[in-house]
Amino acid sequence: MRGRNGPRSAVRLMKLNSLDLEKVTARTLEHYDQRAEEFWEGTRDHDVSQNIAALLQYIEGHPPFTILDFGCGPGRDLKTFAELGHVAVGLEGVTRFAEMARAYSGCDVWQQDFLKLDLPDNHFDGVFANAALFHVPSQELPRVLRELSATLKAGGLLFSSNPHGHNEEGWNRGRYGAYYDLETWRHHMSAAGFVELAHYYRPAGLPHEQQPWLASTWRRTDREPRHHRASRDALV
Repeated sequence: MRGRNGPRSAVRLMKLNSLDLEKVTARTLEHYDQRAEEFWEGTRDHDVSQNIAALLQYIEGHPPFTILDFGCGPGRDLKTFAELGHVAVGLEGVTRFAEMARAYSGCDVWQQDFLKLDLPDNHFDGVFANAALFHVPSQELPRVLRELSATLKAGGLLFSSNPHGHNEEGWNRGRYGAYYDLETWRHHMSAAGFVELAHYYRPAGLPHEQQPWLASTWRRTDREPRHHRASRDALV
């Protein structure tokens, strides 16, 4: 989980090289690491039960489910999944958040860079990415989504909630972010082999211009992602 969106820099046009990507990761993690306690106090009481339900209600089979809380922060939602009886694992890049999440939730927390994931194949029933994936640069997002698809069991679900926008990308108050509209987000998800189940804007009950969050639930399909299919066809 991460903070709300605010004023943003201009749309990024140039491709990021390896050094740029390292800078994106280092500066964004440092931003949160230096503000970990402040962030926790500001978000620990947020009600995201709507988002948790949006994942769990579509998982096929019988609980308990194995859930990866991707970008789990200090562990608020990780603990909720565990208290609901599920086998919950957190993944977090910020050192202080990972420590806090382990202590608060009692769950395993894997400390990993979002751009250097090391995930087991076909392991999770659901991935809960609440306010996390928008920190992945757009050029890296297709690969990261394919890696999240691979860690899901067949038919597994990915829930995401991100601050939306008009496809701006860049630095925002010391953090890197990409802010997609619904159609662009749909393009990224379908290209990675997911099919949409539902989407909505948050907080509920407010005019659209006062709903900064775009939430959506997606099912992994067994069809080959378009990126891989096109690459293979080019070799025929």
